[in-house]
Amino acid sequence: MLENEKKLIILAKKGNEDAFVNLFQSHYSFLYKYLLKLTLNEETSSDLAQETMLKCYEKLNSFNGDSKFSTWLIAIASRLYIDQLRKQKRETNWINQTKVALSRQLIWKAKSQGIEWSDTFTDFNNLEAEFRIPILLRHYYGYTYEEIGELLQIRPGTVKSRVHNGIKKLRKEWTFHDE
Repeated sequence: MLENEKKLIILAKKGNEDAFVNLFQSHYSFLYKYLLKLTLNEETSSDLAQETMLKCYEKLNSFNGDSKFSTWLIAIASRLYIDQLRKQKRETNWINQTKVALSRQLIWKAKSQGIEWSDTFTDFNNLEAEFRIPILLRHYYGYTYEEIGELLQIRPGTVKSRVHNGIKKLRKEWTFHDE
């Protein structure tokens, strides 16, 4: 560890804000580049770098100097990134479980009311929202492509494309089920 860096760490541990700012500035570029290589996303890298430096600020007194300061930052950043991935996975699982539960409720409700339920609707619900919304607005509610474009703030051509591609995905799924 550089002598200047040691002094900055000691001063920062004593509460010297300028010393911490200097540490932050001298390591930010290195940290950001590491995170950029890890995440392949500029915004995520920037957010994680800021979060890492905040965690570093909170836990600075636990840094004992056994490793380089940059190594300690990388360890914090890596753990934060892994935590973020776990959180995203939990959220995705929760969303998928909620979709399944809601679909089951709708099927049960439809059957209990004597409404015929088709697998088509289940397949439709599995489409991404970018396809499902324009198809629903166009073919169930009868909106024009222009009206849907205004509602979703996208061009009518984009609406047509999404409707077409969504229906194409559904047909592909139906063909798969029929085989």
